[in-house]
Amino acid sequence: MVLLTVRLPPGATLADALARLELAEEDVDTAFGLVPIDPGTGLYAVRVAEEASHRAANTAGGPFSDPPIAPHGSQDPHDRHAPPSG
Repeated sequence: MVLLTVRLPPGATLADALARLELAEEDVDTAFGLVPIDPGTGLYAVRVAEEASHRAANTAGGPFSDPPIAPHGSQDPHDRHAPPSG
């Protein structure tokens, strides 16, 4: 998954973003939703499948990477950002 930015009017919804980007609901992470980056200027972010980002390239900014984020010092051995043990 990657992030795209899209310009939308104030109060926009995920459905508005899908229509503007010409994407289907299955192309996006609906749990991530539509995130306001700068709602005053109408800038929002949406998380989409990489393949879908290519289809939306003419109407979106990006794609931008979406690296995993975890608290510093996570003790989860599957967390690739955790400090080395031992």
